Amino acid sequence: MCMTQGPEVRFRTVTLSRYQLLSPAEREAKLLDLYADNIVRLRGAADFCAARGIRLYRMSSSLFPMLDLLGDDTGEAVLTSLAGELTRAGHAFEDAGIRVLMHPEQFIVLNSDRPEVRVSSVRALTSHARVMDGLGLSRTPWNLLLLHGGKGGRAAELRAVIPDLPDAARLRLGLENDERAYGPQDLLPVCEATGVPMVFDAHHHVVREKLPDQEDPSVREWTLKARATWTPPEWQVVHLSSGIEGPQDRRHSHLITALPSAYRDVPWIEVEAKGKEEAVAALMGAPTPEA
Repeated sequence: MCMTQGPEVRFRTVTLSRYQLLSPAEREAKLLDLYADNIVRLRGAADFCAARGIRLYRMSSSLFPMLDLLGDDTGEAVLTSLAGELTRAGHAFEDAGIRVLMHPEQFIVLNSDRPEVRVSSVRALTSHARVMDGLGLSRTPWNLLLLHGGKGGRAAELRAVIPDLPDAARLRLGLENDERAYGPQDLLPVCEATGVPMVFDAHHHVVREKLPDQEDPSVREWTLKARATWTPPEWQVVHLSSGIEGPQDRRHSHLITALPSAYRDVPWIEVEAKGKEEAVAALMGAPTPEA
């Protein structure tokens, strides 16, 4: 969860149109206030998770708006001035034993057929990796930067671009199947060729393949195949969500309505639900699926 369902964890932002109306001095002051406040709120998120026994946290990819703005390095200069505060926020998660991941925006498409989109995507991804570096998080999939496959029908292009990514992004990169462009069968060869782990999402798989529910045998099959892409396997992450009106509804429900037996031995489960901490709390009180 990037934010809580309740008011405890909320982050501030500024729109590009509003930012562009400001003078250079006003831009710096605005970002300094916003960045510093969001770092404090991020440390609060670590405390929130620690108090509830939550050991996996999806960090917002919008903590530092304008950081990757082309032709304007104000954000980078401001974040550099806050290096100590940022590192201490990262230590708050590590000291509490909380694993931190990030799932950047959908507009990052590394294999776009438009060169300018590919360039801006690499710049944005590198900016997110810079934040994770600043937090002191490891350059490994333990602190994952997760993307979907991107432009459909361009798996070969995705496979070709990954080795050329900056290490800060490439060494943290993971790929997730979706319900439209890339099923797990499409991503697995890319992951195997590039050494990038696959995050299997059973809900996306069920919707894409029009399966009856997440107890379909293929869910277990792909859970295990995805695990083989992780080094070590104990770092495997899967996504868990439920459809609002049933298994074929791609919209995420407020709570998780079913925990698939295929996930019974998965070490790390990331919950995607509108209820956020309420959904996690409900799962923590649920019985463990039988083997």
